[in-house]
Amino acid sequence: MTSTEGPGPRPGGRSARVRAAVRAATLSELTEKGYAALTVEGVAVRSGVHKTTVYRRWGGVEGLIADALEMAAEEPWPIPDTGSVEEDLRALTRLVVTGFTDPDEGPVSTAFIAAATQDPAAADALRGFFASRHDQAARIVTRAVARGELPAGTDPAEVVRAAVAPVYYRLFVSREPVDAAVADRAAGAALAAARAGAFG
Repeated sequence: MTSTEGPGPRPGGRSARVRAAVRAATLSELTEKGYAALTVEGVAVRSGVHKTTVYRRWGGVEGLIADALEMAAEEPWPIPDTGSVEEDLRALTRLVVTGFTDPDEGPVSTAFIAAATQDPAAADALRGFFASRHDQAARIVTRAVARGELPAGTDPAEVVRAAVAPVYYRLFVSREPVDAAVADRAAGAALAAARAGAFG
């Protein structure tokens, strides 16, 4: 297939390598220093990309965060497939807990949330990230409906939201401890509601 448009960035070319290096540096800086201490200069030094290039392409810290989230949204999520909707939802909510409590993943995930509360571009990117995650996780519910575990017409995305929402509430609103038991209760409540037809 031919195109009348000029050539864009080549997959795997210099543009892709620069983006990957800057993203990796952004995540490393977030892990070590948190969102409040994230700077373009720090990312430039760590990535080996000149700061004028970073400013020109990403604009600032907010652009770095937004781009990192957009790249994360494109990555596949290890969606559970145990053959049981109950076990799948439990595994999913536990996956969310791990994403925020893991020593390596947690600081970055928390920094993304912090950035989204302070910058509209980061907030838009975070919405896109969650939309992608919900779309992927919806397969859990779609499979359950096909197996007859949930009523026909159940809204997959709403079940996923209901399952993970209590986890996020504890993490970022009430600041209560979150563990596997909390994750399992959240999954169980969402499943009970789905079985009762609440998400039809």
